[in-house]
Amino acid sequence: MRIRPHARRTAGVTAGLALAALLAATAAAPATAAPAGPGDGRRVAAEYFPDPGGAGRIAEVPAAAPARSATAAPPSAAGAAADGTVGEQAVTGPTDDRLDVVIVGDGYTAGQQDDFHADAAAKWADITALEPYRSYQDLFNVWTVDAVSAESGISGDPGAGTVRNTALGSGFWCSGIERLICADIDKVAAYAAKAPAADLVVVIANSTKYGGAGYSGLQAEGYPFNGVSTLSSDHPASGMIAAHEIGHSVGLLDDEYTYDEYGTWTGGEPGGINSTTYTSGQLAEKQTKWYRWLGQPDPAGGTVGTYEGSAYYPFGLYRPTESSLMRELSNTEFNLPGREAMIAGFYRAGKALTSTVGTSTALAPGHRITVRTTGAASPAHRPGTGTGLARTELRWYVDGVERTAARGRTAVTPASLGVRPDGRGHRVTARAVDRTDAIRDPAVRALATTSLTWEVRASGHRGQ
Repeated sequence: MRIRPHARRTAGVTAGLALAALLAATAAAPATAAPAGPGDGRRVAAEYFPDPGGAGRIAEVPAAAPARSATAAPPSAAGAAADGTVGEQAVTGPTDDRLDVVIVGDGYTAGQQDDFHADAAAKWADITALEPYRSYQDLFNVWTVDAVSAESGISGDPGAGTVRNTALGSGFWCSGIERLICADIDKVAAYAAKAPAADLVVVIANSTKYGGAGYSGLQAEGYPFNGVSTLSSDHPASGMIAAHEIGHSVGLLDDEYTYDEYGTWTGGEPGGINSTTYTSGQLAEKQTKWYRWLGQPDPAGGTVGTYEGSAYYPFGLYRPTESSLMRELSNTEFNLPGREAMIAGFYRAGKALTSTVGTSTALAPGHRITVRTTGAASPAHRPGTGTGLARTELRWYVDGVERTAARGRTAVTPASLGVRPDGRGHRVTARAVDRTDAIRDPAVRALATTSLTWEVRASGHRGQ
């Protein structure tokens, strides 16, 4: 099943009101900053993090790159030929069965594309060092797209007056904010479209300076994906920006940080997965939101409960834990409700079970069926070891009856399951369920369950 990332949920307030309040909370730009030009006039919301490890802020930014005065020549003929080349960084299955990430570089010349590939691999490794990304890497396909820039580096580095001619128009000092890296989203979309599919897009800007951004609500502007993350290539903390932003677009999680200017939430129960108006006792009584996790020790620290302040409101809304990755980047853990929400998002796009053997054509009893289950590609998990979060249970059935001797086997033939050329048709089914302890909601467990069924011919001819 294919999905496109959903818009960020913001405690029931309209996007315009939320943006206006957040802009009021954003610190004024230094007098030396050169605000970005209006581009084509379209404006979108972007989240940025002024300090490594701190909480985020929201700014309104141009969707298209501002007009710049760079006069550098366009890429060479060789560079133009390499421009748009698609690479397979980590492709684990068909795009229809995976959450597809497209990484595009900016500020890399034709001779620096190997550097881009190394930076893309390093930043994705930073993200997938965190749970639950670590245990569910095989539900992702990661593609790279080469964007050849005329100049190395991006605008705004080292100072606001620095202008460079790059493929995506990336730059610091976007809307007068030093750490906010904007890019021309139309150009980003054009490069991302060269990959087989794009559910998430990450732009890696060639810079050692800390910065980045998370664009949200892009589907409302007509883009095929909802979120784009930008981050600098060579700052060790920049990968956390993308890890947080994917929490919005895939996990549908609220920000858990607050602003004094927001005051007290006076609306009804918000739609956000990790925000509520209810106390712990009320969650338990109503059996809603994260009630199944109440009182549990949490990887983000402390125990799961209700801690006042979430979705920008310091009062009237509660979050599951005192701190988490959705509250501040210094905490590299999703809390337990957030972790479950992320896994649910992974399974909305990815499948717990895949096979290269199609289910549309009948097989012979001797045809080999090979399958792949969640966790197979993750260094955190090996089938049978119990390591990592994923706990995939694989079972085989013939005509609805389980063949217990085949449990956990990733390669079988119908004959090995007891199917004989008896003149009758049979059905072979593989069923995978992720039994991870990180899932408690039955609806999420259902997302983490996949079955594949093959019809088997009774003629006895061996399949090819």
